[in-house]
Formats: sequence, C-alpha cells, structure tokens
Amino acid sequence: MTTIASTLPRDLPTPASTADRANVATTSDSTLDRFLKAIERRALRMAELATGNREEALDLVQDAMFGFVRHYAEKPAPEWTPLFYRVLDNRLNDWHRRRRVRVRWIDAFVRDGETDTDALAQVPDPADPGPLLRLAGTQAARALDSALTELPLRQRQAFLLRVWEGFDVATTAASMRCSEGSVKTHLSRALAALRRRLEAYQ
Repeated sequence: MTTIASTLPRDLPTPASTADRANVATTSDSTLDRFLKAIERRALRMAELATGNREEALDLVQDAMFGFVRHYAEKPAPEWTPLFYRVLDNRLNDWHRRRRVRVRWIDAFVRDGETDTDALAQVPDPADPGPLLRLAGTQAARALDSALTELPLRQRQAFLLRVWEGFDVATTAASMRCSEGSVKTHLSRALAALRRRLEAYQ
C-alpha cells in the first residue's frame, strides 16, 4: 500500500567514497522511512482533527513531511520527532490563518449582497470530525473526537502531543514553539473542557 512517506524524495548528505556513500545513503533512507511511516497515522489524525477534512489533512501531512525531509533530515534521528511536529504545527497554523481570512472575505462578500449562493456553506465545518473519525469505534470515542475538534487549536495540540503522543513538557514546548508554562496552561484548559464535554462517559 502506498503511504505518504513512500512518495517523498530523499536528499541526504553522503561521504566521498562511492562504497561509503551507498552504505550511508541506504542506512539513512531506511531510518528516515521507518520514522516517517511510524508517525504518519498519528500525524494524519492530528491534522484531520485540526481541519475536519481528510483531504486537507492528507495534503498538510504530506507538505509537512516534505518540509521536514528538506530542512531536517540531516539532523540526528533522536531530534526528528519534535522537529517534525514543529513543521506540522506550522502547517496547521498557516491553514487556520488562511481559513480565517477566507471566511472573513466570504462573509463580507455575502453581506454586500453580491451573490445569491450560500458561500459559507462551502466552508468546511470545523465541528465535523470527517469520514475517518465518524467511523471510529465506540460512542465514547466519537464523543472524544468531537470534543477534540471543538478545542482551540493550541489546546488541542498540547493535549495530543502530551497525552496522545506522550511527550514530556519540554518536547511539547519545542514542538509547539512556546514556553513550557504555555504548554501547561493550554493542557490544563483542554483537560477542563474535555472533562465538561465528556462528563456523561466518566
């Protein structure tokens, strides 16, 4: 099965010797492939929760992987995880900024009466978990997915990185490019909101 990771180019440094170059390139490619395949499903779900749209999420994850390979593949492998999530975080933030601009423009356009169509109906519903998550297991799981989509972006990212990925505070802060105190604040607010939403399942 073709994966997002399998479509990415490889542009890694190699030593001068032909034999050494072949050995290192093979090892580096193999290690990078394993890393990208290992994070692909989690990254896709994170992006889908953020966008509410599977196609948008696929594009964002692929773009994040391209950016990661282009800028950070030469970094030591232990540093890859927070670096990849930093790139993905940037892509998600950019997507939300573009969407806010688009919604404001469409809203102004409709208010001016220059169109008879309901342009807002074309904007993806952020509360819609998307086809993948609608098929998710139990009723409680669906409720959690729905609650996650309604969290503000930074709260959702803090929750997913700390609780779902299991990152420590420092790694989460590096991935989100914010202070450790901000991570704790975002996570605390996310947990409080989720507890309220999921009280019936506790």
